[in-house]
Amino acid sequence: MKAIGRRTFLQGLGSSILALPWMESLASTVSLFPSQRAAFYYVPIGVVRRTFFPGEEKSIVQQKFNSDDFDADSTRSNIGLGLHDLQLTRTMKPLVRLKDKITLITGLDRTFQPGTDVHAQCASCFLSSASPFSLKCTPYPQARTLDHIIADRIGSGTPFKTLEFSCNSHKDNKESIQFDNISWYGTEHVAPSMRDPLLAYRRLFKSDERSAYKNITDLVLEDAKSLSSELGYSDQQKFGEYFESIRSIENQISRLEAMKQELSKVDLDIPLDGKMPRGEYIRLMGDLMVTALQTGLTNVATFMVGPERWDTPYLFESLFDKPKSHHMMSHNQGRYMNDLIKVDYFYMEQFAYLCEKMNNIEEANGKSLLDNIIFTYGSGLGDGSTHQYSALPIVVAGSGGGKFITGKHLNVSAKSGLIKKVNGTYKTPEGGVPLANLWLTQAQAMGLKLDRFADSTGAISSLLA
Repeated sequence: MKAIGRRTFLQGLGSSILALPWMESLASTVSLFPSQRAAFYYVPIGVVRRTFFPGEEKSIVQQKFNSDDFDADSTRSNIGLGLHDLQLTRTMKPLVRLKDKITLITGLDRTFQPGTDVHAQCASCFLSSASPFSLKCTPYPQARTLDHIIADRIGSGTPFKTLEFSCNSHKDNKESIQFDNISWYGTEHVAPSMRDPLLAYRRLFKSDERSAYKNITDLVLEDAKSLSSELGYSDQQKFGEYFESIRSIENQISRLEAMKQELSKVDLDIPLDGKMPRGEYIRLMGDLMVTALQTGLTNVATFMVGPERWDTPYLFESLFDKPKSHHMMSHNQGRYMNDLIKVDYFYMEQFAYLCEKMNNIEEANGKSLLDNIIFTYGSGLGDGSTHQYSALPIVVAGSGGGKFITGKHLNVSAKSGLIKKVNGTYKTPEGGVPLANLWLTQAQAMGLKLDRFADSTGAISSLLA
């Protein structure tokens, strides 16, 4: 079959769509080497350690704190340094079908800079982690974040250099923007996140005025009918699957918009968005992110599933019969331990959903989108109740096109899990391995010629394939 030029095909579709996934019939104009891509999935308020980290099932961190110092042996994971077979703990079970495509990394720390609220530095400094007091114009150790530094290298040829997604649509914010953003152009210069699925959809999938009266997918399928017959069978299938996924997004958006309209008529004792089904909202925003990465709208994305410390409740629809505050529960672990474990599992389920969606998308080199991307799950706290900045929960999905090992547990620090209470605050141990070492490793894998990033001390060579 004669290959069709991508530009010719897109012209045939008219102005109703901005991008298409890779298809074999367009191979004459598409590189067989997929673009480098990176995405970051941020979970607020840490995790319950005993069900997330291998070897910490009996950690005293999960018990009531009745002493000023923790016993070192009881708070340290029993997993030794180096590479190990990956054990999927209770919280990580949703990743079971992708076990060979993920890597758990333990022992990474961040340094808390005194002078601001603990939660304020969790999200805003997660992807920057500047050395403490190295910035004189701000109380935060916050600089240009990794996503934008990477995008300077791999994002210049895409319609959107970066895309920022947030799953916090609440308007009743009592906190500053530091608690609710992980992507920053520079110190105190936030990269605004897309929070409304409908507005995000319109931004990503530009259409002409006809879309005001018909679904974009209907328009595109009409325009493409004559050209689609020139595609090979497998591409016709892929073409149909792609537009069905877009139609599914449209239908989900319509459903949520209708639900909002109905809820707005009811006198609620909590914000309207607190009643929206949490998982459906996260998956819908995630579908938009994956589609943007799949079609080349962007090569770099951040995805924040919730804000730090806000006490506004969310409806975790598969878990509880009424909305609950994640932050409030984290400070009452004795009472809400089982609920917190459920929330951790819930957020991991959404991450697994996005990973599996990526894994089902074939790209030009015969690998999946997941194989070709670096998709990092993480939180700015190792434990929500203790506010510890040590031993953070980090999972990396995908190998970045074969650059990174997968299917393993890499423990980088002998001090993993060790924390100490000093003057009422739980402190990171001295001499830990900075989270910035991981960011440096990922940046170098993306082709950046960096010797250091933020407070890094060196790249993690044992992570490389």
